[in-house]
Amino acid sequence: MQNKRTLDDWLNWQETLMEETIVLGLDRVQIVYDLLFPNGVPYAVITVAGTNGKGSTVSFIDSIYHESKYKVGRSTSPHLLKYNERFAIDGKEVTDELIIKAFELIETKREGVTLTYFEFSTLAALIIFAEASVDLAILEVGLGGRLDSVNVVDSDISIITNIAIDHTDYLGDTREAIGREKAGVMRTAKPCICGDQDPPQSLLSYAKEINTPLTLISKSYKNEIGLEGAHQKLNAAVAVKAIEKLKNKFPVTNNMISEGVKKARITARFEKIKIGNKTMILDVAHNPAAVKSLVETLSENPVETVAIFSALVDKNIVDMIELASGSINHWFLVPINAERSIELKVLKDKFVNSDSTTVCLNMSSAIEQSLKLEKVNRVVIFGSFYTIADASKIIKKFERY
Repeated sequence: MQNKRTLDDWLNWQETLMEETIVLGLDRVQIVYDLLFPNGVPYAVITVAGTNGKGSTVSFIDSIYHESKYKVGRSTSPHLLKYNERFAIDGKEVTDELIIKAFELIETKREGVTLTYFEFSTLAALIIFAEASVDLAILEVGLGGRLDSVNVVDSDISIITNIAIDHTDYLGDTREAIGREKAGVMRTAKPCICGDQDPPQSLLSYAKEINTPLTLISKSYKNEIGLEGAHQKLNAAVAVKAIEKLKNKFPVTNNMISEGVKKARITARFEKIKIGNKTMILDVAHNPAAVKSLVETLSENPVETVAIFSALVDKNIVDMIELASGSINHWFLVPINAERSIELKVLKDKFVNSDSTTVCLNMSSAIEQSLKLEKVNRVVIFGSFYTIADASKIIKKFERY
């Protein structure tokens, strides 16, 4: 791979390196990490794992530290529209040039070791944050925990937001199995904060086995927060507890905490867009546990609601539909541009009442049809990151309605 390639060139090339999109395991990335950081990364690290709520929890932590004097890096995935969304320093996305420079360094160090797209992303984040001399990095786990490339870093504190059934092909099909995978981000004698309300025994046992001080969060944050939904108050409480555990090294005031929690924002987590007399809600809920939280937030304001929906074929789509059906008056089903997308006919067949669905040619058609329904107050778009990405690309043209 030669220099002077664009970011898109680099990303397209990375996608050709491995046949499979997801290849868990630390063997490959550990070799390159040790070459890049023989003494470990030169900053403190918070690692955030969990089935849902990772991105929101990262946002709360990032927003709180943004009120302070500390320089903070934030690494999240996946991105919605632009790869640069994955890396931010003090709340600002990094440039193509910084990402390319990190890729070039990885390329000089990897010595023939084959890396996945996500492993390149993880290592790039670590390099970018080191070059920027951040005080602290918040790293969101991509999938699971134990074998995720983020876990190559020994964190100062780990967070496990919750544990639900998802990605069963990789993590197991029980909460006990998945809990053990996520528990892999824990470190001996380093605190772990867990927001799951009924943590699996596998997680509790592993914490005890490796002597991890585990704090279980059962009470939601009481004050005003910047994100909607009762589940976000629990995510905020998890974030605040993590920051409190780091207060000796990174002291913050109570005012910084309350202001940061209040100002926290994240794209596509019950994100509201007003179009004419309708409220459009974008939410990346893509598994039953996330859909349950979405439905609970919708029920706080029960109005006539239609959905624009699609999901990946390997998700538990039937449960997602059943959970949401009580809150949705009609469904517009859309195709999504993804390797694991579901055929629309197969998706439609998963609905018990086919009269409640309309199959659309594309996202633009679905949005247009939903906005023309006079009695509808709210349009919720959900089911996958890909669904939201498709909506985000075209939604601006409808804001004239």
